[in-house]
Amino acid sequence: MLDPGSNRELPPIPAKRYFTIGEVSELCDVKPHVLRYWETEFTSLKPVKRRGNRRYYQRHDVLMIRQIRGLLYEQGYTISGARQRLEGEVGRVETTLSAQIVKQVRMELEEVLQLLRR
Repeated sequence: MLDPGSNRELPPIPAKRYFTIGEVSELCDVKPHVLRYWETEFTSLKPVKRRGNRRYYQRHDVLMIRQIRGLLYEQGYTISGARQRLEGEVGRVETTLSAQIVKQVRMELEEVLQLLRR
């Protein structure tokens, strides 16, 4: 089940806007056909498709693939378990971000109120 090469450290992600499927394959230590399969299983993984249906992944896609790889290969999740875990994390992150935004807006409004009271 576990890939024997999974213990080695993954290379750093270069500062590029788009990555080909071959580049992502090397960056994430996952074969291209696995990446194409994961696209069908994880709806949040959607690379840009251009000329001739060629896939171009963005940095956030590469990070997501690394996270999926970690869940499947290192933590032993099933595809459906990894999908549920990722969907749950997205919900928690959005909730946390919303709470932070509300807190920031409230602080700014209190500052404006202090200025108006002067």
